Amino acid sequence: PIELIRQWHDHRGWFNRKELVKFNIVDVIMVSAMGPPGGGRTFITERLKRHYSNTAYSDLSDDSITQIFMTISGYFFQTFDESVQKLMPNLICSTIGVFRQALNDLLP
Repeated sequence: PIELIRQWHDHRGWFNRKELVKFNIVDVIMVSAMGPPGGGRTFITERLKRHYSNTAYSDLSDDSITQIFMTISGYFFQTFDESVQKLMPNLICSTIGVFRQALNDLLP
């Protein structure tokens, strides 16, 4: 199956050898996610990976996430009333708590 995806990227379709006709696949946006091989995941060839932009990240600590959220929400909420701005630390702490609980409960 991975090689079929690679063929679509390279040729925008597949060739039917019985009918000697090419099937063109149009108006498709391909979005994919992949992890390291192992645990049931197939090795992804370089021939397929060249069609994608690779993005990797490391897990952030709660302090780092809090700092990022405080900066973003501080800018967003600067025009709000002071009583709303005082709620930001609790809002961010609750958001991180929901995120961490989802990570624990929604395992693959």
